[in-house]
Amino acid sequence: MDRHFWGDTAVLTRRSLTHVLRSPDTIVTTAVMPVAIMLLFVFVLGGSIDTGAGAGAGSYVDYLLPGILLITVATGVSYTAYRLFLDLQGGLLERFRSMPVARTSVLWAHVLTSLVANVVSLVLVVGVAVAIGFRSGAAVPAWLGVVGIMLLFTLALTWLAVIPGLTATSVEGASAFSYPLVFLPFLSSAFAPTDAMPGPVRWFAEHQPVTAIVDALRALLTQQPVGTGIWTALAWCVGLLVLAVLVAARTYRRKLS
Repeated sequence: MDRHFWGDTAVLTRRSLTHVLRSPDTIVTTAVMPVAIMLLFVFVLGGSIDTGAGAGAGSYVDYLLPGILLITVATGVSYTAYRLFLDLQGGLLERFRSMPVARTSVLWAHVLTSLVANVVSLVLVVGVAVAIGFRSGAAVPAWLGVVGIMLLFTLALTWLAVIPGLTATSVEGASAFSYPLVFLPFLSSAFAPTDAMPGPVRWFAEHQPVTAIVDALRALLTQQPVGTGIWTALAWCVGLLVLAVLVAARTYRRKLS
């Protein structure tokens, strides 16, 4: 790794974080849609959904929150693609070619900025969940597991967002890639158990990554046995992360050349 990598990444991350701090509305916007979905399901639709967790808003928000957290990240990473696209269109890479700057530090700066921004958005969403009844008696190790899974998931989706940020031809194209990611939790166990779903939909819901991750998070937060489910969730997160990093790095090299 280039000896300038760490210093260059720190400088570029500060630059990117400064841009975010100057427009904090992006973080608030990231949290608004997940919060709206959470309120809609908890207070409007949640009463008609049988999760087996008992009645009431409190029990349903406990069931719902893991999926809402994934939607929050999926919404937030669209800004990563957007900011990277603007940097490319502004000629940032061309300027850096003539400077002794580690090339990959540009990508890592955007990834780390996304990680920080998404953590803030997640905290806001959890705060609203607590206000409407979310409670968890999970011990510290379980919470550390939740944080670890969420960080891995956020990194995986952020690196995935780097790809359209590098390849998009318009601002709309750079950010629109996140729409399927936001929709995916609706075809999982995030909002309701998969048992009542039609055959093909149920099969898809039970074998896609969101269900494994949501079930692992929910088990940790509700003090239920996790079993091998946590390893399935971690495998999905790590697998998606490795694949996204490899594709993003290859795309970036092609862009530079």
